[in-house]
Amino acid sequence: MINHLIQQIENFIVLNSEEKNTVRSLFKEKAYKKGTFFLKEGQVCKQVGFVTKGVFRYYINHDGEDKTYDFAQENFFTCNYESFIPQVPSNKNIQALEDCEILQISYDDLQAFYQSVKGAERFGRLIIEQVFIQTLQDLSSFYTDSPELRYEKFLKKHPALLQRISQYHIASYVGVKPQSLSRIRKRIFAEK
Repeated sequence: MINHLIQQIENFIVLNSEEKNTVRSLFKEKAYKKGTFFLKEGQVCKQVGFVTKGVFRYYINHDGEDKTYDFAQENFFTCNYESFIPQVPSNKNIQALEDCEILQISYDDLQAFYQSVKGAERFGRLIIEQVFIQTLQDLSSFYTDSPELRYEKFLKKHPALLQRISQYHIASYVGVKPQSLSRIRKRIFAEK
């Protein structure tokens, strides 16, 4: 498991053997059963996780209705950065949709990682830049793209998830009711 994380980090920075050992010592294995939460609304996000198995969904509960806004699967990081970075309570939830395994690092250990590994702060900045850009793209898409286009973007971003998560959660992500998603799927697949 840890080797996948090290490979992911090395996509951004070079790690020597001592720094790899630092990564091994700071990231801890944790399992989440299907339906359990990495983070619940009202809690402070205390960890960043690297998903090695399973799928998490990010959602907001608005007026009693869950609004899914993203997913994290294998080789993705999972965190609510708007809670984690300033260490304030979250207004979002991160829930396991399958039995999941992650490597997680606490806020304090992440600061130690930044101080002890050359280039670690650069790695953190590059990851946050990717999160920021993706957030802006998702926000823009929500306001400007049709549900059909949002569904097509979902298929491109998460092709492996189509068979792993419920149509209900996909519909919530696209911003439609499940019945509307069925019609969208029929139209798209009829065109192909």
